[in-house]
Amino acid sequence: MAGRWSFPRSRMKMLLLENIHPAAVERLEEAGYAVETAKGALDEDDLIAAIRGVHVLGIRSKTTVSRRVLEAADRLMAVAAFCIGTNQIDLEAASDHGVAVFNAPYSNTRSVVELAIGLMIVLMRDVPDKSAAMHQGRWNKSATGSKELRGKTLGIVGYGAIGSQLSVLAENLGMRVVFYDLSERLALGNARRMRSLDALLAESDVVTLHVDGRRENNAIFGAAQFAQMKEGALFLNLSRGHVVDVGALAQAMGAGRVAGAAVDVFPEEPRTNADPFESPLQGLKNMILTPHIGGSTEEAQEAIAEFAAERLLGYLNRGDTTFSVNLPNVQLAEVSGAHRLLHIHRNQPGVLAELNRALAAAGLNILGQHLKTDERTGYVITDVDRDYDPEALRVLRTVPGTLKFRTLH
Repeated sequence: MAGRWSFPRSRMKMLLLENIHPAAVERLEEAGYAVETAKGALDEDDLIAAIRGVHVLGIRSKTTVSRRVLEAADRLMAVAAFCIGTNQIDLEAASDHGVAVFNAPYSNTRSVVELAIGLMIVLMRDVPDKSAAMHQGRWNKSATGSKELRGKTLGIVGYGAIGSQLSVLAENLGMRVVFYDLSERLALGNARRMRSLDALLAESDVVTLHVDGRRENNAIFGAAQFAQMKEGALFLNLSRGHVVDVGALAQAMGAGRVAGAAVDVFPEEPRTNADPFESPLQGLKNMILTPHIGGSTEEAQEAIAEFAAERLLGYLNRGDTTFSVNLPNVQLAEVSGAHRLLHIHRNQPGVLAELNRALAAAGLNILGQHLKTDERTGYVITDVDRDYDPEALRVLRTVPGTLKFRTLH
C-alpha cells in the first residue's frame, strides 16, 4: 500500500541493531534524529515485532530483512546495511515497498586486504602449526615447507574493490597476480586476467576468493575446483560462507591437495558470541579459522558507520539515492526556497503524466523535476513553491503505481 510521511526529524524512529559503531549514532543524533540501538541481531519474528513504527533500520550481516519483515513495516523508509553485503535483505521486496537500501561497499576494503596478506604470509611459513606446537612445549625449528610469498602466483577469484586492491599490494610484495571475474575488469599493475577459473587454478600457488553473495555464487567452489588446484597450494575465503563447500575443502586438506587454508566466513555462523561454533574444518593441520572478522577493525567500522549514516542523511534530508542498491540513483542538492516532493512508484506507463496532472489539479507551481527509473521502480523528485495547501497533496497518494510519497520542507 502506498504511504505518505512528513515527520519532524525528532519524531522519526531509527533502530540500529548489531552493535553498530557509535559514530553512526552520533552523526544521526547530531542531525536531529532519535536513535535506538541494540547489540544483537533479531530473528524474523522479533524483527517483525520491532519494526512497527520504525522509519529507518540499520543492520549488519546477521539480521535478515525478509519480505515478511518489509510487509510488517508500516513506516519504513530506508534500510542501511553497515557492511558490504546486502544478500541478507530482500531487495526486490524492498523495492516493491518503496524502501531505499544502502550499504557501505568500500569502507572496509583495506581491512580485508590486510588480513588476506597476513594470512598468506603465516600460512606460507606454517606459523599456525609451529605456534600450536610451541604452546604444547615442542620446539620444532625447521625451514622445511616454509616459503616466501615473493615469486609465487596469487590467483584472485573476484576482481572487485577488494580483489583489485589485494592485487596491487600482493604485486608490491613480489607476487605474480592472475585473476578471474565474470565481469569486465580493468587489470591493475601487471595483473593478468585468466579466461577461465580452471586456468587460474592450474597456475596459482595461492587461491583467494573475493566474490559477492548473490545466489548464483552458492557452492561455486567445491570438490571439482579443489581437484584443479596445484598440489600443495594455499586457499583463502574471506568473501561469503556459502560460496565454498567446506566438506570438500576438509577432504582436499586431508588428501594434501591443499597445504593450508584460511577461512573467515562460513555457511552457518553463530548469531551471537555466546552461541557455539561447529565446522568440519576444525582441527585440521595448517588451517586458520577466524570469526568473520575480515572487515572488523576499528578503522573500518568507524568508516562504515560514517559512510552509511551520510547516505541515510542524504536520502532523508534531500531525497538523494546515490549508492542505493535497489532504487534508481539520483544525486540531489539541498532543497532551497521550495518544498520537495518525493514519489516512488512501480515502473509502469503513464505514472509521470498522472503525477503531473495531480500536481496541476492541486494548484502547485513546479520549480524543478527529476525522473529516474530502472526495470522495476521509478523515482520522481519535484520541487514546488512553498505557497500551497498541504491537504492538496493527498491526491498524490492515489496516482496508480505509487509505492511511497514523502515531502521535504
